[in-house]
Amino acid sequence: MRTRRLRKQVPELEITAFINLIVVLVPFLLATTVFTRLAVMDLQLPAQQSAVDQLKVNDLQLEVVIRKDALEVGDRVGGLIQRIPVLGAEHDVKALQQLMVLVKGKFPDKREATLLAEPDTSYDQLVQVMDAVRGTVTTQGPKVVRAELFPSISVGDAPRRSGNAATAAATPAAAVKGRS
Repeated sequence: MRTRRLRKQVPELEITAFINLIVVLVPFLLATTVFTRLAVMDLQLPAQQSAVDQLKVNDLQLEVVIRKDALEVGDRVGGLIQRIPVLGAEHDVKALQQLMVLVKGKFPDKREATLLAEPDTSYDQLVQVMDAVRGTVTTQGPKVVRAELFPSISVGDAPRRSGNAATAAATPAAAVKGRS
């Protein structure tokens, strides 16, 4: 007995629905994509200082220490210049910027500053203090003038608080004038 075999035809692949999905999905994904802009600041780590470098009395080694309750501006060799207490919940960045202008007036050639932060310092506080130390914006008549203060910033960890450093506070003018 002879058997007859039916020839089966291979079905064609139907991709029309998939192409329609891609045509709708690709523009939707491109339209909802969030493009971010990153700003990068070049920072240097503090260099190790030898004992000979620290003996220079007229050489300013500016340090700004960010504490929970204050900003402490000082010289690594000369000590505390001024302690700026916190106003409300924020650090007084405007007072810091005014002090930086005074210090820059006394040491116009200095470009370096060291920023030391406690471990629980927020990123926003760190950036605000960095911006205040790096430069200032003033208006002179109709013009807006940008002034560079201490653009070369090194970042590090704040030292532990000593007992008398929290209570000592000098006026900015007297401390800066006393350095000459």
